Amino acid sequence: MMRHTLDFGSPLPSGWTTLEDQNRYWDRFTDRFGFRPGITESTWPAIAEPTPSITFDLTAPTNIAGAWQSRFDAVNAEALRCFVSEFPDDPTFVVLDWQHHGYRLDAAVHAATPDTEWRVPVYPNGDYYIFLRDDLSEGTFGHPWEQTLCVFGDRLLGTLAHTLATWLPVKRVDGQRPDSE
Repeated sequence: MMRHTLDFGSPLPSGWTTLEDQNRYWDRFTDRFGFRPGITESTWPAIAEPTPSITFDLTAPTNIAGAWQSRFDAVNAEALRCFVSEFPDDPTFVVLDWQHHGYRLDAAVHAATPDTEWRVPVYPNGDYYIFLRDDLSEGTFGHPWEQTLCVFGDRLLGTLAHTLATWLPVKRVDGQRPDSE
């Protein structure tokens, strides 16, 4: 089972390194996607969702025991599978965690390590979590208050978004609600 790290004083899990130039990535991300944090619905979505992208509703049923945890584990596991399978020559992602340290994730090393923990999960569980290719062309943007996950870029749409769409409701496509097209 994949778990997220709760003790940030612990050593980094296998495949994770501290991102030394995180301010540069935050500046690039903000410039490209217009990132504007906010906890109220009037500020959502917190980015200009790119084309192509699909944003999923992560709201878990409250009346089913284990619903949130099972979704959390499934989304993280599927994202890891797609990161490794779609980017076999360079499975490295930049990971941004709002108001915290950023990281580089070697998804192949992370996946090959038994019982490893996520330093920052793909599934947002309390902060904005962003997984990006170095050129910002592909990735995910997790919004904890809207309870959404935006998947963008051709390869991740063909894999991660494709499989998530089999069981998660679609909230937006290319930044637009499906019923408003």
